Amino acid sequence: MNKVAEVTLTSDSPGASMFMLGNEAIARGAIEAGVQVVAAYPGTPSSEITETLVNNAKNTGMYAEWSINEKVALETAMAAAISGLRSLSIMKHVGVNVAHDPLMSASYMGLGGLVLISADDPGQWSSQNEQDNRYIARQGYIPVLEPCSAQEAKDMMVDAFRLSEEFGQMFMLRSVTRIGHARSDVVLGGIEKQNRQGKFVKDPQRLVCLPANFRVNRRMVVQRMAKIKGVVDTLPYNNITLKKGAKLGVITSGISYGYALEAIKWMGLEEKVSILKIGTPYPLPEQLIQQFLKSVPEVVVVEELEPFVEDAVKVVAQDNDIAVKIHGKDVLSLVGELSTRQVAEALSKLTGVKPPIDFAEIDKLREETAALLPLRPPTMCAGCPHRASLYAINIASRKYQQETGIEPINTGDIGCYALGANAPLNADDVAICMGGAFGLANGFAHVIDAPVVAHLGDGTFFHSGIPPMINAVYNKSNVTMVVLDNSTTGMTGFQPHPGSTGDPALDVKIEDIAKASGVKFVEVVDAFDLPKLIDVMGRAIRYKGPSVIVTRRLCNIIDQREKRKTGEKALPYVVDPDKCLSGSPPYCQATCPLHIDIRGYTRLIKEGKFDEALAVIKKTLPFPSIIGRICTRPCEAKCKRSEVEEAVAINALKRSAADFGKYTDDYSIAAEKTENVAIIGGGPAGIMAAYDLRKAGYKVTIFEALPKLGGMMAVGIPEFRL
Repeated sequence: MNKVAEVTLTSDSPGASMFMLGNEAIARGAIEAGVQVVAAYPGTPSSEITETLVNNAKNTGMYAEWSINEKVALETAMAAAISGLRSLSIMKHVGVNVAHDPLMSASYMGLGGLVLISADDPGQWSSQNEQDNRYIARQGYIPVLEPCSAQEAKDMMVDAFRLSEEFGQMFMLRSVTRIGHARSDVVLGGIEKQNRQGKFVKDPQRLVCLPANFRVNRRMVVQRMAKIKGVVDTLPYNNITLKKGAKLGVITSGISYGYALEAIKWMGLEEKVSILKIGTPYPLPEQLIQQFLKSVPEVVVVEELEPFVEDAVKVVAQDNDIAVKIHGKDVLSLVGELSTRQVAEALSKLTGVKPPIDFAEIDKLREETAALLPLRPPTMCAGCPHRASLYAINIASRKYQQETGIEPINTGDIGCYALGANAPLNADDVAICMGGAFGLANGFAHVIDAPVVAHLGDGTFFHSGIPPMINAVYNKSNVTMVVLDNSTTGMTGFQPHPGSTGDPALDVKIEDIAKASGVKFVEVVDAFDLPKLIDVMGRAIRYKGPSVIVTRRLCNIIDQREKRKTGEKALPYVVDPDKCLSGSPPYCQATCPLHIDIRGYTRLIKEGKFDEALAVIKKTLPFPSIIGRICTRPCEAKCKRSEVEEAVAINALKRSAADFGKYTDDYSIAAEKTENVAIIGGGPAGIMAAYDLRKAGYKVTIFEALPKLGGMMAVGIPEFRL
């Protein structure tokens, strides 16, 4: 291992070694390549690449920006490439969908010095799908480099720009989560000092995408790809390791190469399995593939997600009449990330060699351990203003439903507020993509007879929320559009956007855009002013036509950071014991004359356990069915929920337990006491006193002037009330 040198990411120290994140290694590769323009939109697992370049832009003379969305980011990088500068556009895999339109044109234009990073997300750790962008690259005639490690990712970045300029064609570097978020030693290379000046040369035939021009350009891109295909076999990232007498070959690419090597070593197959490592899944090194297929009778293609390489290898075998058995997704999963274990199990099926590890025992231990651990689902940060905003939407929607019998539809979006889809907020009825909340709301408004409340974040509003908002105005859609404005793009690492405050970005007000777009109902409310926010939400839901509510409050994490920078004391968010619903006893129970365990029986009712709920009530109230119908409900007057909405219907819940629960005579009487107790009055209070005293072992006699027990319940309250 190389000695770790005291260098930085911008040091021109070839041969030195640094321990770094994979995404930092990719950024270092861009620095070594002399990239002058970077444009990106944040999205896990890509964000740290741009963060690193933005933080080091001044030291490198690089222009680096967070763009409004991926489409604009790619177009910005395209303009730089057209002007002769090496440029880089960075986004996560689903972001490429947003940039797809200019991407297809960029390929036809023949832009040298332009590289797109697509950070794919096998396993969907932070994404709504597992799309494999190798297919998008092939669709657009965009060559793909796919690294197997942080070191190779850095090196490939340098070569990507060299090859892009050599062939006059944009390239794609395809990373994945495990490459970008792993750490390792990376040996640095030298930094190319480009110092080019941008210059625009008019070339409408190549740059103006009219059909007549781009028919010619299509022929040219096909020709460029043929030339690139002719050199990929010679690239160092594509190589063969042949083993004499091997009966099985492994063809693998990207991160899967590491899994394959480790599995082969685990199983002691180093001298029995040949390996073809592929670093260019498109175009493939077909000469190497032919050579490899001819060397073994059977191969397995190890790759994550779709059978992209597998299908292409089968075509090569078919076209060249090579008789070889080809495995792939018949022994490996089509879903999620691969692992060393999965590859080992696949090799075991094909070779008969058992893995040295008892995976069944590991699975058993994992299940046993998991059963001991509490569930820890992701949740919103303490003090997050989005909690309050989504809570207000829920309360306003619930009030509307109580008044009208119609339940509003709540559409959600992509961002940290998406965590509100989980319990207890359960804020999303449907969510699909960035900007989709407003887009879906437009459709529901015209086909469902119910109000639609759509929410998205401020960053998402600028990314893709403005067009569907304008669409709602144009088509007179009856939708309530809520923008959760915390002044940052929080989910991906607190990147700025046009609505963020601070230098050097201009602060663009969301409400001004909404008003300029023709929205008549526009309100801005502090997210922590719950009473006002619930009121505004309620009015907006009832408003006929499009309405926009901006719930504004700075992200608590940013607020705390800024206060620490200035020396101001940052007050932590803590539980207010005076408002705590988990104290002992809660206000409702303390107010109840009998101190019934209200929290206990309501929780059981929620779980559908009416028998158990009734048993809890009867510990202190022997007549829940009757009292549940005449009680004055002092508990509900003190319910803390009444501060922001209606109190919990405690009395009705108690009555439901009495009506649906099973009565049992399961009480016991303590040891007999010698004392006798006389109770004057046989009303509810007297009977309950007698009940409790008898359970305590006392002999009890009730004296009642009326001919029967029950007091006013027996003679003063109509029977239908009881």
